[in-house]
Amino acid sequence: MAQPAAYRTTDVLKVGSSSINVVISGAKPDVSYDMLLAYVGDAARAVSHYYGTFPVDRAQLQIVVVPGRAGVLQGTTWGDRDGFPAVVLLRIGEHTSQDDLRTDWKLTHEFVHTALPSLPDDQHWLEEGIATYVEPIARYQSGFLTKQQVWWGMVDGMPNGEPGNTDLGLDNTHTWGRTYWGGALFCLVADIQIRQQTKNALGLQDALAAIVRAHGSIKDEWPIERVLLVADKRTGTTVLEDLYKSWRATPVKVDLIGLWSQLGISNGPKGVLFDDSAHLADVRDSILHP
Repeated sequence: MAQPAAYRTTDVLKVGSSSINVVISGAKPDVSYDMLLAYVGDAARAVSHYYGTFPVDRAQLQIVVVPGRAGVLQGTTWGDRDGFPAVVLLRIGEHTSQDDLRTDWKLTHEFVHTALPSLPDDQHWLEEGIATYVEPIARYQSGFLTKQQVWWGMVDGMPNGEPGNTDLGLDNTHTWGRTYWGGALFCLVADIQIRQQTKNALGLQDALAAIVRAHGSIKDEWPIERVLLVADKRTGTTVLEDLYKSWRATPVKVDLIGLWSQLGISNGPKGVLFDDSAHLADVRDSILHP
């Protein structure tokens, strides 16, 4: 019996002044074409809102639909590939539902990757850490998450980023926890310190957006020192450079219980609770509302 022809369609999605070439191939998905495009647009606009613009002027998104599977399965992003400044490959299941798309974080995570120049392998933790940290904040700022969901994710995930007994610092410890959540913990601590030093006028969001404004994106290869210098210059601090010097080759443990208390964040029987009288409650709120 002849096999059905593979499903394939292509469209161009405009996001501000940028364009995303969307190629959908593989099995025919259960969700409609319009639902998939809306899902892509929502993720792209969340990242654009966070950075002030979509990080590259042109990108290609290849959505491969896997037969017999459900959900958003996996994503990967490359720079300067196939004639595009950024190329994202996203695998989704044939039976992915509209609710799967609505609650997905993976595509936003991959789009965040386009906003940072490619770093040497030893600093892969910063690439993944920024994407892990920024993704829920960007989705909150665009109305796709509640603040309870953002902070619950932080409280639940950040312990994975703490150094273990054999840790040799972020540049030298390439485990999953230290790469993704160790990098995210670096971002959280940096965000708080920037806001403390600028009297809550600026934060990590301003620093990262400055890299994009300096024409830094995944298509470029920068040393980490240049990335941190450009970001710190925007905030008028040396927070990122100093923190990197401290954490790069030394296992620095963060007192997360104390930090959550200072931010006024606790877990209650009905989810995350906020104490607006806490010492850093204003910092906590400004991280989500810059």
